[in-house]
Amino acid sequence: MKPGALGLAAILAITSCGAPARRSAELPVIPPGRVTDFPLLYAQNCAGCHGQHGQGGLAVGLGDAVYLAIADDTTIRRVTAEGVPGTAMPAFAQRSGGMLTDEQINAIVTGIRRWDKPHLLELAPPSYAALAPGDPKRGVEVYGTYCSSCHGSGGLGGTRAGSIVDGSYLTLVSDQYLRTNVIAGRPEVGMPDWRGYVIGKPMSQQDVSDVVAWLAAQRPKSAKQLYSTSQSAGGEIQ
Repeated sequence: MKPGALGLAAILAITSCGAPARRSAELPVIPPGRVTDFPLLYAQNCAGCHGQHGQGGLAVGLGDAVYLAIADDTTIRRVTAEGVPGTAMPAFAQRSGGMLTDEQINAIVTGIRRWDKPHLLELAPPSYAALAPGDPKRGVEVYGTYCSSCHGSGGLGGTRAGSIVDGSYLTLVSDQYLRTNVIAGRPEVGMPDWRGYVIGKPMSQQDVSDVVAWLAAQRPKSAKQLYSTSQSAGGEIQ
């Protein structure tokens, strides 16, 4: 080997051996349980269902102004940590069988709350949880007024949206999920919020409760026990 080549080889060997050590010193490895970066935690645990930037997808948009107006931090934290039994919303906290620490759960809740834009709402929405039991009989009328133009007669599907009384669908979602969707809508798929079903005639508290009660009454009997009143009152964000 020529002297010049030998010198170059020696230099490369020295720098190669030293590089990993220097990189390790400059960029220490952070254990998974200590990662508190919101964009990373959200991308890995939430974006697949709720959208990359909270705009919604398979589940409600967590960054939606209406959703953030009705769901408080306690609700978001509890359901992120504990999930919703019987639905597609899993528990993420380690104490509930998930992978995230309480600190990481808090980081997710804090990050989601930063998306809040209360100035976008001029009218206060109905409450997150029902204030009184809904009347399924009246819910039939409410459905006809606010929902049938998209979901068709009897909820069996129309030209603009599919069936809302499908047994498989109702088995997978809770009453609170239905209520949240009725109030916040699903803008990403063209579903309006409580103000937009009938222009100039927003849904009232009781309208929302009644149509949810009617939908819940269409749920297969084998699934109804999953969604007791007490569980529904606990709140879900899925």
